[in-house]
Amino acid sequence: MRRFLPPILCLCLISTAVSAQDFEFGTVDNNALSMQKYDKDTSAHAVVLNEYGSSRINFDNDYRIVITFMRHIKIKFFDNKDFEGEGTFEVPLYVGNETSYEQIEEIKGITFYKDENGNVQKAELDPKKIYKSKDSKHWSTIKFAMPSLRPGCIIDVTYKVISPYLFNFQGWAFQGHIPKINSLYEVHIPGFWEYNASLRGYLKLTTNKAIVERTCLTYGGGGGMAGGATADCSDILYGMTDVPAFVPEDYMTSEKNFKSAISYQLVQETDFQTGTKTKYTKDWKDIDHFLKTYEGFGTQLKRTSLLKDRIAPAIAGKTDELEKAKAIYTYIKNTVKWNDMSNCVSDDGIKQALDKHSGNSADINLSLITALNAAGIPTEALLLSTRSHGGLNKLYPDLNDFNYVVAKATIGSQTYLLDATEPLMPFGMLPLRCLNDQGRAFSLDKPSYWFDITTPQREKTTYTFDLTMQDDGKMKGTITRYSIGYSSYLKRQEIKKFNTTDEYLEHVGEESGSGIKILKSNVTNIDSLDNAIAETFQVEINSTDKMNNGRFGINPFLLDRIKTNPFKLAQRDYPVDMGMPTEEHYIVNIHLPAQYTLENQPQPIAFGLPNQGGRFMTAFQSDNNTFTFSYVTQINKSVYGPEEYPYLKELYNKIILAEKNELIFRKKS
Repeated sequence: MRRFLPPILCLCLISTAVSAQDFEFGTVDNNALSMQKYDKDTSAHAVVLNEYGSSRINFDNDYRIVITFMRHIKIKFFDNKDFEGEGTFEVPLYVGNETSYEQIEEIKGITFYKDENGNVQKAELDPKKIYKSKDSKHWSTIKFAMPSLRPGCIIDVTYKVISPYLFNFQGWAFQGHIPKINSLYEVHIPGFWEYNASLRGYLKLTTNKAIVERTCLTYGGGGGMAGGATADCSDILYGMTDVPAFVPEDYMTSEKNFKSAISYQLVQETDFQTGTKTKYTKDWKDIDHFLKTYEGFGTQLKRTSLLKDRIAPAIAGKTDELEKAKAIYTYIKNTVKWNDMSNCVSDDGIKQALDKHSGNSADINLSLITALNAAGIPTEALLLSTRSHGGLNKLYPDLNDFNYVVAKATIGSQTYLLDATEPLMPFGMLPLRCLNDQGRAFSLDKPSYWFDITTPQREKTTYTFDLTMQDDGKMKGTITRYSIGYSSYLKRQEIKKFNTTDEYLEHVGEESGSGIKILKSNVTNIDSLDNAIAETFQVEINSTDKMNNGRFGINPFLLDRIKTNPFKLAQRDYPVDMGMPTEEHYIVNIHLPAQYTLENQPQPIAFGLPNQGGRFMTAFQSDNNTFTFSYVTQINKSVYGPEEYPYLKELYNKIILAEKNELIFRKKS
């Protein structure tokens, strides 16, 4: 498959003027107000008419170095389908402490629309309707919705964010969920700082210019500052025109991996007064040293004595290392409840999490890693980025890329990846959110290294139907469904949503469709996490109410039928990431009385994906008045490249078509 690593933009400074400027705020073009559709994407519910952003490193009013980011956007709405997504704004702000924080300024917004007489009206954003929510210790969000939204309107919005964090130079997304006619981003970076710019996505820049802005920043000689230094600036302009909407689809990791956007990483800083250069691009040995000594990570991994006493009762009498590891895994899962916060470092230390029986993902999994090592089971921390968090930039080590940590235990010759945040997760499996390419394995006594996040887990489900037709045309028999591997974890999650197993079984009966009556049912191994869940249903199927001239049909796919194709795009430019292989088996045995016959014998189907990537096969066998219909679906890979997309799409088309077909029975004359 193709890899989608971000290219590094190497810009040569030129003498031609960049000549970029923000477009005028508070005006509207009558032709744009009258626009009925966007010709280059007639399915679009809205379009960005113009968008401009800029980031500049400069001094604030207190003579402190800050990054001033400005965004200005004008959007045309054709109907009301995108009001919530594009007519509301959320701006995250980081708060380091009481004296160091991001702030937002100059929020302005106007909605333009035509009244019933065709006159242009405008509604301005009320400052009292701008809200601030505190999301966590370090994050808050500014939220506002534009007023008087209606089909045909245009909104004009602008704001500034002032940030003291030069490590977090603002990136820019050229591509969004609606198309854009024009998107420009301008940056002003003084020579005291050097950044790497990384471009992601499949679209090419239509504007990529840079000039040297002479003596753009002067340090000293003002604000009571001693000394003096000046720097030239790189004034760089990036742009894209006629940007298509990014259309997300099932089976993908974070959208930000694939949307066309630009991001920055601080490489080097020069001291104003001494000229001393400080490099910020770290080697892994630098990050390893930091993690070993960091209170929220390495210090916690050294607390084996704390865990040794706590796990002693759980492993008492166990001599086998695998059994010990499973007992410790269960102990941590049962002791600390996940608070749904993801992190790769502990907030307040593992002791507090163990005592309070609650913590973030790192509190739990660092406790697990430390406990396993305390029991003599070699275990490393595996730092990773979850699927929703995004991919890793392996060109430049950056701890900010990671947001999660799991355990990598070695028992004999076998490696086990473990996450103790999920009570229903079997030993040796990871939640889907963790299955994201690679992680960085870290231990206290050797250098870190990249490790592929691959597990033996797969989703597997088998269905066995054994049905006998009665003389009156009704079907009676047994349906058995086995949920194996990761499917068993998903099934346990589904069952646990109900107050009782009986409520769940009642739900299954309601979902199975008309004409099907569950007479008796049973579920086993709900709490045996290492075993498959077995569901057995005694059923009665009545289709004779649809009988016509002695003929009636039954769809044998009574459970978990695929009704819509998850792949709908004409072309997909990013990978299909299933997370893991999947497998499904259907076997239907039907016994007919002498007076009935099967009228339409199913035709066999055999469809395979290229390079043994998967297959869909059906088969039919008949023996007197008993016949067997079966099919197998196999998705053998976790990730498929864009070039394989049409084959996956066709495979699901064939499955859906096959599952629509009814078996037609006829009473003999």
